[in-house]
Amino acid sequence: MKRFATRALSAGAVLLSLLVWSTGTGAATAPTATARPAVLTGRQLADSWTGPLSTKGRYIVDANGRRFKLMSGNWEGAQGTWTGSGDADDPANNAHGEPSYNMPLGLDRAPIATILAGFHSLGINSIRLPFSNALIHNTTPVPDAAVAANPQLRGDTPLQVYDAVVAALTGDGFAVILNNHTTTARWCCGLDGNERWNSGQTTQQWEADWLFMVRRYQSNKRVVGADLRNEVRRDVTDDPNWGWGDAHDENAAFEEAGNQILRADPDMLIIMEGINWTGIPLNGLPHGRPMLTPVATLSNTLIESDKLVYSAHFYAYTGPANSGASSGLGVTSDPRYEDFTPAQLAQVVNQEALFVTQSGQHFTAPVWVSEFGAAGRGESDPKEVSWFDNFADILAANDTDFAIWPLVGWTDSTGAPMDNWAMLSYDAKGKQLSVNDPGDWRAADWNKLLTAPSLAGPVPDVNHWNMLDLDHADYDVSASMLALPDWDSGARKGACPDTERLVGLGRSSSRGLCTDAGEPAKSGAPNVVVTDERYVTDGDWAAGYNKLQCPDGDFAVGYSVRSGAMSSLLCAPAARALPGGGRDVWFDHGDNRPGTGGSSSSDWASEDYKGQCGDDEYVAGVAYTWQWVQEGVPDALLCRPLS
Repeated sequence: MKRFATRALSAGAVLLSLLVWSTGTGAATAPTATARPAVLTGRQLADSWTGPLSTKGRYIVDANGRRFKLMSGNWEGAQGTWTGSGDADDPANNAHGEPSYNMPLGLDRAPIATILAGFHSLGINSIRLPFSNALIHNTTPVPDAAVAANPQLRGDTPLQVYDAVVAALTGDGFAVILNNHTTTARWCCGLDGNERWNSGQTTQQWEADWLFMVRRYQSNKRVVGADLRNEVRRDVTDDPNWGWGDAHDENAAFEEAGNQILRADPDMLIIMEGINWTGIPLNGLPHGRPMLTPVATLSNTLIESDKLVYSAHFYAYTGPANSGASSGLGVTSDPRYEDFTPAQLAQVVNQEALFVTQSGQHFTAPVWVSEFGAAGRGESDPKEVSWFDNFADILAANDTDFAIWPLVGWTDSTGAPMDNWAMLSYDAKGKQLSVNDPGDWRAADWNKLLTAPSLAGPVPDVNHWNMLDLDHADYDVSASMLALPDWDSGARKGACPDTERLVGLGRSSSRGLCTDAGEPAKSGAPNVVVTDERYVTDGDWAAGYNKLQCPDGDFAVGYSVRSGAMSSLLCAPAARALPGGGRDVWFDHGDNRPGTGGSSSSDWASEDYKGQCGDDEYVAGVAYTWQWVQEGVPDALLCRPLS
């Protein structure tokens, strides 16, 4: 939501290993205090990183494994600025009086090269580039006047203009993140018909549009990410949810779309924003802004374990349960983010987003605050000024990836910004007014954020832990298994990513945990689907129980269930000999998980008993029973050492 009618970390963890962002090569460097960031030319920025991007734990890295912190801005406009009534070409009917004609703003006022030079002057390295689904299907050329400063774009459709902008940005060294902002070309956000990915369109059409966009830019490795949908929220009658398995389940929809994109282009980052709003904002009725909070117990697993980034938005005038409305329907007594003390704000930002960066958990991933901002020049609400300062401190202290909203706006005939949230504003002749020019109170905080100490250089490899969620449907995130016929027809199936193995099971929820810690290489032979006890050949390790056991030398990489009962175990052959023997891990009467490692600080099967092997073990078998009304749910694991 913009401004128009949207496990706390320890102090030690926050400050650990903070080093300044560097564009050079070699080892990480110590911080250098500067009032303003170094301004890089396009060639210097291009030479400082190599696409594609991926993740290592909480950090985004480039193709050489070096930290690439998203220090970004939103170049808005292509998602639409029409406010929903009257002539869409009339400035009065567009946000801030700035009609975009469904293109990135400013192309009528300044050449693309001039605008990009302004971006370099801000110190950013990446652009979040919103688009609408309507843009993809719009075949009407843009008006000549809308590209007056870029006559080479005359006669182009909005999508062709978007192409040209992507090419110019990436050619000048910027990383570009594609952002599906809206369905229609209407200004976001509220009850505007753009509330969910399937508002005004089917989920299948949304996915098809994403595949179209990803394939369109697939050869350009500086187009680095797919930001799946902006600010998912309640419509008039229904809330989005996280894990219910219905048509409004954001967790499932984002999972499906992300994996489809990765099957088409394995190089893309998949960026998932949490739920922006649920409920009716009236005192006495349930309502709130969950954002990433549900990820703590239900995270996402992609077929590529190093491609997931989560995102969240924060604005001073909204709050954890405040819609941001200033009058009429939607006004509640809930505090806004600007009402919190610095300590309270830091706590709630962690609870709603930054807890995800905790290392070694099933949810561990980078968090990109892909929208934040404030009204600058000509306005200085003390509460907003204080909030912006405090929020910049939080981003800096946590070394958080970020994107300011918005980058580009217009100035009027007097030289005043028409949208004083914009970082750069242009008059009718292309003269630029920057946040760094005298008179904009945000400059000090902005440059403080850019020059804050930050991890740089090579990022060490990390182990992954990822959930399998068979609550409602198949959860097959193995690219190799997805290419094969159904391996247990009629059952709900879960398979780990091809780089991971099964390491834990929940007793009644049908959830599982995968890891690549100490992962043995696979032999390349076909996986084995085990449905009986034929491979229990070295002693009865769970007397009186049914057992599914992998062949000797194989390790479990997936499983299937019918209702909650075990149906089969999916086993992969190792390329080297694996030890036998092992130990029983029973979890029929309580959790039985390692005390350290293995996502030990997070709950991957909430309110359920869990069994889990150690990080240095593999699952060789599962025991279950139909006796004593146990209904065939898993009760024990056979855990064997990896070496």
